[in-house]
Amino acid sequence: MSLVQIRDWHVFLRDGEQFLKTARSAYLKRRETFSSEALYNITCMGIEKLIMALLMKNGDLAENHTMGDLLCALERHIGKNPEIAEKLMYLDTFQEICDLDTYVVKQPSVTDTEKIIRIGDELHAHLTPHLH
Repeated sequence: MSLVQIRDWHVFLRDGEQFLKTARSAYLKRRETFSSEALYNITCMGIEKLIMALLMKNGDLAENHTMGDLLCALERHIGKNPEIAEKLMYLDTFQEICDLDTYVVKQPSVTDTEKIIRIGDELHAHLTPHLH
């Protein structure tokens, strides 16, 4: 099978890193304009962009953009990693927005927000060797 990169994957990488940097900086500075829900969403967008960059670089896409779907696609390229799986599934516990009949959004606590930011940093560190 011949690998065909999907164009502009590096834009997703850049955007993902910028989202994570913004979330981390806002969290550390305790910026009031960034609620815990906003930090969750910014971090998740960063993680999604990083995973999509890796997939696109490898000529692949995820079926959908839930953390579970991104995990399944990611595992095709870097193998199974229970620690990463646990972290991504934890992030999925805060939102179920794909079905309007079962739409659920859970507000992250201060402790959750700290963990969410840390997960973003850890996933970035784990994926960086696969992206550069």
